[in-house]
Amino acid sequence: MVSSAYIPFGGRRRHLARTDALPRRRALIIGVVTLIGVLLYAASVARVGGGFPLDDAWIHQTYARNLAQTGQWAFTPGIPSAGSTAPLYTVILAVGYVLGVDYRLWAYVVGGIALFGAGLFSAMLAIRLFPTVRWVGVGAGVAVVTCAQLLGTSVTGMETPLSAACVALILFLTIDQQQGGRSPIQTALSGAGFGLACAAFIALRPEGALLGGLAGLAVLTSRPHPTGRHLAAWIAGATLGGLVGISPYLALNFALNGSPLPTTAAAKQAEYAELLARGPIVNFYEVTHPAIVGGTLIFLIGVPVAVANLWRAGSGRAIRLLPLIWAFSLALLYTLRLPVGYHQGRYFLPAVPGLIVVGVGGVLILVTNRALVRRSFLVRVLRVAAVAFQIAFTVYGALAMGQNVQAINSEMVTAAQWVQAHIPPDQLLAVHDIGAIGYFANSPAAPRPILDLAGLVSPEVIPFFRDPVGMAALMESRSVRWLMVLPDQWAALWRGQEIPYARRFCLRFDANGLMGGMRIYEFYNVGPCPP
Repeated sequence: MVSSAYIPFGGRRRHLARTDALPRRRALIIGVVTLIGVLLYAASVARVGGGFPLDDAWIHQTYARNLAQTGQWAFTPGIPSAGSTAPLYTVILAVGYVLGVDYRLWAYVVGGIALFGAGLFSAMLAIRLFPTVRWVGVGAGVAVVTCAQLLGTSVTGMETPLSAACVALILFLTIDQQQGGRSPIQTALSGAGFGLACAAFIALRPEGALLGGLAGLAVLTSRPHPTGRHLAAWIAGATLGGLVGISPYLALNFALNGSPLPTTAAAKQAEYAELLARGPIVNFYEVTHPAIVGGTLIFLIGVPVAVANLWRAGSGRAIRLLPLIWAFSLALLYTLRLPVGYHQGRYFLPAVPGLIVVGVGGVLILVTNRALVRRSFLVRVLRVAAVAFQIAFTVYGALAMGQNVQAINSEMVTAAQWVQAHIPPDQLLAVHDIGAIGYFANSPAAPRPILDLAGLVSPEVIPFFRDPVGMAALMESRSVRWLMVLPDQWAALWRGQEIPYARRFCLRFDANGLMGGMRIYEFYNVGPCPP
C-alpha cells in the first residue's frame, strides 16, 4: 500500500511513497542496540553482586516463586493475598521457576525482550504516523530502547518494560485502523488483537483501562473504517478480545479481595494522600519530570513540529494525536490520585514511548529539511545533541543502576538475611518494605507471617497510616514481636509523636547500609530494653 502525508515545512508539499512494514534490517538494528544496552546495564548490576534496584521487584519474585512451587497466589504460603499489582508479570516470572532458570537471569531476559518489543512497536507506530519521514521508524525505535529510564527498567525485575511494550502495541493497533483494504473478518480479528493487548496492559497496570478507553473513543470519533459494517466488526472483535483477556484478572482479584483491582491500588493512594496538598501544578511536575529528564527532553523539542504535521494530515486527528492524549491523561490521573515520581517516574514511564515517537518524528522533520539546515545553526546542533544526550544519559543511567541495586542489597536484603538467621518464623514481624523479607526470610517450607505496614498484603493497616496510637495498638493486638523499618519510615510511622508504645521497641540490628540503615527492633510490653 502507498500513502502520503503533508509536511508543512520547506515551502512545498511533499508526497513520498513508502511501505507499511518496518524493514528487517532496521528491526535488526533496534534489536542489536537493545541487546547492547541491556548487557551494559546487566554488567553494572553484576558488578555489585546482582539483584534488583527496587524492593518491589522482590515482591514479584516472592509471588512468582510461591505460585510455581505451591500453586498458591500468596505472598506468605498458605495466606492468599492480592498484593501483586501485575498478575500477568507474576505468571511470566513463575514460568522461569518452573523451567529452573536463575530468577535474576529470567527477569533480565524478560525485561530485555519486552524492551525490544517496545522499541519495535514504537518503530511501527512511527511509520504509521509519519509515513514520508525518512528513517523515522528505526529512529523512534532506537530512541525508545536507549531512553535511560526505559532501558533501566529491563533489569529492574519490574513489569514496566512489558507495560511500555503493551502501550506501543495498543497505539499502533489503534492507528492501524486507518489502513484500508481489509474485509470485515480481518477487521474483527484486528479488533480482537486490540482488545487482548488492552487486557494484557490492564493485567500489568490497572491504568491500562484508561488507555483502552481513550483508544476506543478515538476510533469511534474518527471513524477510520470504510463502512459501518467494518466498524461494527472491529467493535465486536475488540469487545470479545478484551473480555476474554481480562476475565482471569478480574476473577483472581474478586476471589482474593472481592474487588476488581489488587489491594495495592488503595494502599498506595492512602499512603501518599497527603501529597495532594502540594497542588496540581507541583504534582504534575513531580509525576512527569523524572521520566523525561535526560535524552528524552531533546526529542520533546520536536513535539510542536510533529503536532503541526499530524494536524494538517486531514481527518482522524484523534487517532494520530492519541500518544499525546494518553500521556497527558496518564499524568493527570497520577497528579490527581497518586502524585509520586520515584523510581525514575515509573508510573509515568508507559507514556514515554508515545512521547518519544512523536518527538522523534518532529525532530527528523526539522533535521532532514535542507532549507532549515542550511539556514539554522540550531538545527545542525540538534542533530548532534539528540545522539549525544542519549549516549551520555544511557551510560550515566547504567552507573546509577548499579548504585541503586547496591543500596537495596545493603539494606533490605541484608536485613532480611539477618531476620532469616535470628528470628523464628512463628514470631510476627511488622515491616514496611516486604519484598526482600518475603523472598529471603519466607519460604513454602518455613512460611513467615508478616504485618505489612504499607498495606499491600495487610490492608487492615491502611486506616492507621496517620494514627500512630492506633497503629501501635494494632501491632500489640496482633502480638507483633519485631519491627523492621528505615529511619524515615520510623519517623513517618510515629509521625514525630512520643507515645508509650514507641518506647517499647528496642533496637536489635542496624544494616548500616546506603539508605540510612535498615533497623530491626524487638517489641517489649513493659520495662526498659534488656541487654
